[in-house]
Amino acid sequence: MESGGHGLRDRFPRARRRDVLQRHQLLQIRGRSVTWLVPLVMLVAITYADFHTTGEFRIVSWCVFVAAIAAALCGVWTTALFAVLALLTYATSDAAWPSEYREGAADFVLVLVGGVLSVLAASVRVRAERRMLHMMNIAETTRRTVLRPLPPRWGGLDHAAVYLAADAEARVGGDFYDIQPGPHGTRVLLGDVQGKGLGAVEAAAALLGTFREAAYHEADLATVAGRLETRMRRHRAHTAALGWADGDRFATAVLIGFPGRGTGVEGENEVAVGEPGVVEIVGFGHEPTLAVGGPQGVRALPNGDGLPLGLGELVAPDAGPPPVLRVAVAPGETLLLVTDGVTEARDGAGEFYPLAEEVAAGLARDPRTAEPGRLVAFVRDGTLRHCRGRLADDTTVFAVRPATPVRPGVTGVPVPPGELGATGATGAPG
Repeated sequence: MESGGHGLRDRFPRARRRDVLQRHQLLQIRGRSVTWLVPLVMLVAITYADFHTTGEFRIVSWCVFVAAIAAALCGVWTTALFAVLALLTYATSDAAWPSEYREGAADFVLVLVGGVLSVLAASVRVRAERRMLHMMNIAETTRRTVLRPLPPRWGGLDHAAVYLAADAEARVGGDFYDIQPGPHGTRVLLGDVQGKGLGAVEAAAALLGTFREAAYHEADLATVAGRLETRMRRHRAHTAALGWADGDRFATAVLIGFPGRGTGVEGENEVAVGEPGVVEIVGFGHEPTLAVGGPQGVRALPNGDGLPLGLGELVAPDAGPPPVLRVAVAPGETLLLVTDGVTEARDGAGEFYPLAEEVAAGLARDPRTAEPGRLVAFVRDGTLRHCRGRLADDTTVFAVRPATPVRPGVTGVPVPPGELGATGATGAPG
């Protein structure tokens, strides 16, 4: 997850050979794992109890459980150490009793064999968990490749995003979003690929790659929309040629352009004064965008009647991309984009999450809810609370709004409203 370019995305530690498991952070003191205390306390307790019981009821043979518990919590060498300690404790404690009360060699062999098996079990567990952490690291890298981190105030926009995969183990799915600044303005894309699994991830990666190039180079947003439709068709033809059972995969999406806002060279992060109060929207069968924080509180922006990406030629082979809608946006309004993981989240009674109503109520309680970071966190928490944490689909919440204009070359110095024209209405500041 992200907030304002960083922060909300949950992160997992990378696998390391030293303390590779972090012992699942089961028991830590000042950041250091002390899971070894559990088998140690048990060993001391068994020894103490054995010395304070009658000869008819000896429990020193319970030392076999010490290594077993260490195998479940500790590393291989720590487990081996406790296996040796358990064996020595057994031999010492048993020898301290008169011969008629001693457990004898049979239980000694039991503790010995139990210790050896515990070390082997710890080795298998550590190896499996290393593999699991490695796969989780690969999944995290894949997600960061598809959903690249966005710098703060990227392309003249303040933004925040939260992505929650329905498959908590895979941590990556078919939702996608990005911001691409360029010489023709800043473009924003959010979408949801039909289906789940690696096929959906591949389709999302293909669409994002096309968006990042077309949104930068193409002056007309309709051309960008057409390129996305073509890319989805090509991707589907490619998977069909490979014989993959991908079906007629498609993607819903919304493409938004902020004319004249952004920079001419990707990587620079100056804020250009764009065409004030206007955004361009192309809808591909996606959830309508909400404008939050203006005079009307919360309102749905027109989304058009475009078909999802990849379905255009199935209905009308000669049809072009959906029309570009120009929509007025009030100063201070934040555009809220979500996938159907939010709007189709159900509570125990089967009711959908009332997104617009909840946001309006939150905005009435605190006008600062319209800030991108606060808005995204509000919707995320509301969605999880509504469905009791049981996500049925990948869930993305994305919020953007024009950043406060700054003077060219002077970071963080606001431009007074009366001087907006001095920097030019379109293009990046010179």
